Amino acid sequence: MKKGILIVILCLACIASYAQQKRKKKLVRKPVHQTQPAPVVNNTPPPPVADTSKKVVATVPAKHFDRPRDGYYTKSDIVNARVTPYPFLREVDVAFQKRVWREIDVREKMNQYLASPKQNLITVLLDAIAAGELTAYDATTGRPEDVDGDAFSKPLTAAEARNALVPNVAQDTYDANHNKTTTIVAGVFTPDSILKFRIKEDWIFDKQRSVFEPRIVGIAPMVPIKENHNEFQPAFWVYFPDARQLLATKEVVSRRSDATGLSFDDVFMKRLFTSYIVKESNDRDERIKDYKDGIDKLYEAERIKKELMDWELNLWQY
Repeated sequence: MKKGILIVILCLACIASYAQQKRKKKLVRKPVHQTQPAPVVNNTPPPPVADTSKKVVATVPAKHFDRPRDGYYTKSDIVNARVTPYPFLREVDVAFQKRVWREIDVREKMNQYLASPKQNLITVLLDAIAAGELTAYDATTGRPEDVDGDAFSKPLTAAEARNALVPNVAQDTYDANHNKTTTIVAGVFTPDSILKFRIKEDWIFDKQRSVFEPRIVGIAPMVPIKENHNEFQPAFWVYFPDARQLLATKEVVSRRSDATGLSFDDVFMKRLFTSYIVKESNDRDERIKDYKDGIDKLYEAERIKKELMDWELNLWQY
């Protein structure tokens, strides 16, 4: 009985499989035969058919560039440096004060690092002025509100400060008939053209702390005078207390060691430069060159410096 039922089931499965295969053959379409193209009468080949299919271009993501470190350690002390503020000074504690103006010549051996091509002072100041971190002040003399031009009375824009370093020059051009035309164009600035810096500072004796110390008020790059290229004048002034934080994050370049750890602020605070005095405060507002000539100007500058040192020494004589 069971064998009969099994035989019937197998027969039904075979009949169903045969019917399914026959149905699939009916659904398959026969290929359509393409007709041959008509012959070309004028022997002119048909125009090429443009390929309108879009080409897929594989886009490879750009590899992230990791710049290698230039050295075996990261210099972060200078970048994160903070200035050491001056001790608080009260007016009643100032027993003596003398203002002097001195000039730093970067051509001298001790000052050459201030004009290093790797990191120079004038580029640091100009970049900060262009970025709005520092303010340049007009150094023009003879104004009623600022006779000497160093009282920080008139701010300058970044373009005006840069133009003050590069005077305009006359450029001659000739046409086809050899007619000369003179035009005034702006000169090209190079950091090597700044040979001197002027410093305005106050020597103060604080009787509360019994300390006689200089405090720099302003610094100015010097440019040659048009009438006499041997004489220099300030291009603009920078208020030194505002520039200290910026200078503290800029490392100076030393010819002795690359790991100096000194910033431009350290240079001025520790007096790591050589200079000569060009003026001291006086009742006639005279500069040294107004009453001394030649080598006598250097002798007068040394006399003023010695006079300042002797004033402090004389305090402790009994």
